[in-house]
Amino acid sequence: MKVRLENIVKKYGHTIAVDDFSAELKDGHLICLLGPSGCGKSTILNMLCGIADVTAGKIFFDDKDVTKLPPDQRNIGMVFQNYALYPHMTVLENIAFPLEVQKVKKEERIKRVEEISKLVHVDNLLKRFPGELSGGQQQRVAIARALVKKPQLLLMDEPLSNLDARLRLEMREEIRRIQQETGVTTVFVTHDQEEAMSISDSIILMKDGKLIQNDLCQTLYKEPNCLFVSEFLGNPPINKLEITENEEVGIRNEELNFKNVEKLFSDKSNLNFDNIKSDLILAVRPESFVLGGEYSAEVVSISEMGKEQFFTLKIFGQTVHAILNTDDEYKKGDFIKVGIKNKGVFLFEAESGKRLV
Repeated sequence: MKVRLENIVKKYGHTIAVDDFSAELKDGHLICLLGPSGCGKSTILNMLCGIADVTAGKIFFDDKDVTKLPPDQRNIGMVFQNYALYPHMTVLENIAFPLEVQKVKKEERIKRVEEISKLVHVDNLLKRFPGELSGGQQQRVAIARALVKKPQLLLMDEPLSNLDARLRLEMREEIRRIQQETGVTTVFVTHDQEEAMSISDSIILMKDGKLIQNDLCQTLYKEPNCLFVSEFLGNPPINKLEITENEEVGIRNEELNFKNVEKLFSDKSNLNFDNIKSDLILAVRPESFVLGGEYSAEVVSISEMGKEQFFTLKIFGQTVHAILNTDDEYKKGDFIKVGIKNKGVFLFEAESGKRLV
């Protein structure tokens, strides 16, 4: 099922939780709502399922306007952060409960519970109670319960945040497998960029209730539309080098000047540095530094990352992080020559965060 949100606004008193949010969620895709805490992700989810009213705007499931439709008429499956299983019911009874509410016949209930429990790998746990299960097992049961009624839309609100690191990784893979096998359109809320990049078809990145960029995972990483997107995605984080405009000498930094920066973007014919009068940020991914370039850098520290090394460098009078592949041995205080690739390098206005190139 395709989902369309048109100019959605949600207010709580004078506080705007979601501000003019518009997006289309493709049929059969897993879409992540990503952003810092308090940006409006869960509010979007609550409006999709009907728990929260929409202040302004419309929500469509395919071509049907469901903006004012109550939750029980939307055919949605919901998976919560805390699992929300009934402790006095067995796994079988928990999974079957939505079908009981729908008054599905017992024979059909048992058949569907058996099918979905095999899909999510809990068919050997049906007689147990939630208190006898691990966190990962409880989350599987919660997913099975959400899917057993064959929803048009599956909503998942930070479902992995209560699991340890190993289980989170395992459940990421499982959720992706289950979503692909069922083909159900899924909205997955998280503040973890690594989680979002690994599990989703596309990502909607939010900040302060607004949609900042809606794109394929790799497009967000490789082509961020503003400084916030480039900062939010990437681990280690992107380096931000300040280029300060000065009327008397042009640039206060002796090495990082418009001439050097202009060379990095020589293939961008639409960029005219003569027209730039504001302070700039040169953003460089750590993997975009290479050994053997034209810039001199002082080694501050080195950490091993398998065959690669994680360097902290002093360059252009500023500290940066670089991932370099080298067999040579370096130590703190050494000076090395580095270059900058033309991929993973972006130029932004410092004040507005607008991307120039």
